[in-house]
Amino acid sequence: MARLVRHDANAPYEIPEGTELPVYICACGLSKNKPFCDGTHKKTRDENAEDTYVYDDAGRARVIKQY
Repeated sequence: MARLVRHDANAPYEIPEGTELPVYICACGLSKNKPFCDGTHKKTRDENAEDTYVYDDAGRARVIKQY
């Protein structure tokens, strides 16, 4: 069964301690380099907080709530 996993964060989590440079962990679910952030979250900046979106290589589509 396919599932839609909603990611509410549109910025990465910073792991600053114990590393030479800060490490950023993906929180939006879009990174191609998981678990690390690759900057893809920038696509989510203009999302409406009330809506749910799906992303693919062609872009973004808003999910229509049916129930």
